[in-house]
Amino acid sequence: MRRKGDFPVPQLFRIGGYIVYLWTNEGLPPEPVHVHIKKGVPSADGTKVWITGSGHALLAHNKARIPQKELLEIMRIIEANSERIVKKWQEIFEETRYYC
Repeated sequence: MRRKGDFPVPQLFRIGGYIVYLWTNEGLPPEPVHVHIKKGVPSADGTKVWITGSGHALLAHNKARIPQKELLEIMRIIEANSERIVKKWQEIFEETRYYC
């Protein structure tokens, strides 16, 4: 039996001290494709970035308070890896919806 908070958190890649990851406790149905970003340890309060159908990255919120310059660079890297992110999303959630 799973305990609250006991679920996998797939790490996609690291950018400096930041982890880009999927939060697998998204509920049903899962939200559209997105990633979370956090320095240190993944958590529910990481910054959220939507992946669009055309592979662009859109900021949903910056709860992790990543400085603007760093966030823009991270978002460029996320866009460059959007196909990889969507593929991993499909493997985990078995469906793909986009924010836009």
